[in-house]
Amino acid sequence: MATDAKRPKRENDSTRGSEDEPLHSFLLWCDKVSLKLSDKVYLSKEQTVAEYGMLAKEDIEQGHVLFSIPRNALLHQGTSKTKKVLEEGRGCLESSSGWVPLLLALMYEYTCAESHWKPYLSLWPDFRKLDHPMFWSKEERERLLKGTGIPEAVDTDLTNIQKEYNDTVLPFMRSHPELWDPERHSLELYQSLVAFVMAYSFQEPVEDEEEDDDDENEVPNPPMMVPMADMLNHVCNHNANLEYTPDCLKMVAVRPIRKGEEIFNTYGQMANWQLLHMYGFTEPFPTNSNDTADIKTSTVYTAAVQETQSEAEQHHLVEKWKMLCEMETVGEKGVFVFGKNGSLTDTELYTALKVLCMSKEEFKEFQANEGWEEDDGDEEDSKMAQALSFEGLPALAPDWKRLLHVAASLTMDQYLEDMDSDSRLLEEPGALAKLSPRERHALNVRLGQKSILHRLQQLTQHGTA
Repeated sequence: MATDAKRPKRENDSTRGSEDEPLHSFLLWCDKVSLKLSDKVYLSKEQTVAEYGMLAKEDIEQGHVLFSIPRNALLHQGTSKTKKVLEEGRGCLESSSGWVPLLLALMYEYTCAESHWKPYLSLWPDFRKLDHPMFWSKEERERLLKGTGIPEAVDTDLTNIQKEYNDTVLPFMRSHPELWDPERHSLELYQSLVAFVMAYSFQEPVEDEEEDDDDENEVPNPPMMVPMADMLNHVCNHNANLEYTPDCLKMVAVRPIRKGEEIFNTYGQMANWQLLHMYGFTEPFPTNSNDTADIKTSTVYTAAVQETQSEAEQHHLVEKWKMLCEMETVGEKGVFVFGKNGSLTDTELYTALKVLCMSKEEFKEFQANEGWEEDDGDEEDSKMAQALSFEGLPALAPDWKRLLHVAASLTMDQYLEDMDSDSRLLEEPGALAKLSPRERHALNVRLGQKSILHRLQQLTQHGTA
């Protein structure tokens, strides 16, 4: 790979005239820890999509190393001053999130005036600027995001954060008063740091073991903070990617970058609702090619109930649904996911539609075989994917289309505003400019989901009676 990596400059050319003292201090710290920054890029608050960003100072070729970070400059429980205590207490710090050791390390380092990481952590004097929906009022979440799934996800997050803090973190801090003080290291700070980790941490991919094909048993690496890398913003059409080596982490250009262009990393294939929930921002509608819309499995069941015309049919439907639950095709909190080209959960959705639309005789045979059918392998998977793609939906059986149409319509009914109302906000001159940042992000989420559901409605409408 071509590279002209150098240590961060102390002069203003690394920040292009910025008088930002925290950023200047951070760059001095980068120099100290041997974090190498290419002389072809600079950090700025101007001409970037968020508070900080990185821009190309000149044209950059594909494969160029934009910066490299030695592993000892990464911040996690293994590099913090709390390392020994956290290792000794590992057994009592287990939690569903797996983040407790990192969060305890961050609480200590963030509040320690002599912390080695102070110049890095000082870039975030107020974590609420991240503006995750968890920092919005409940009323605001319901008003702007009803129907998107985000209010429910945030409620779950807040409940889990409070339980984790009270049951795991607080007792551990009280047993180590030389490092933590519950008055200073409060639930509010803990929640803010959860948002910080959600928005800025990285997880190193687990190395593939050729002999082990069972991904379900793969234990993910814990999250870590990666200074400099977390200052790059995200778009789905990114131009840089983080690479992991034994000695360091490198941000590498994945395509040519023009002078003045912002350097973008990617956080993965994230729909706007995921970006807002986890990172506190969205991509403008309709630019996010990874947008998705969920239809709850329970909504498909409700749609099927509406199609029954007698108690006998309702009883028959209950039997079908019970079997789908036993097959783990559907569940209480399950969803069928649609992307911009059709179903992303085609195997589960195809099976559900097939069973729900079976005649009595067909279902009786299906029960007798305990749900087992001849499997044509990849050919069958391809058939299901094609059938539930937006290209293939018009050819579905009428009763399958009817179920999908009703389920999509019921899902659309969950939003406070219809699609036309939201679309007008984009089309009317000046309307978008009057929206607050939260209102714009919520609009991007709603329109991303509604456009997919609306397309689904259009393609299945001829299946309705």
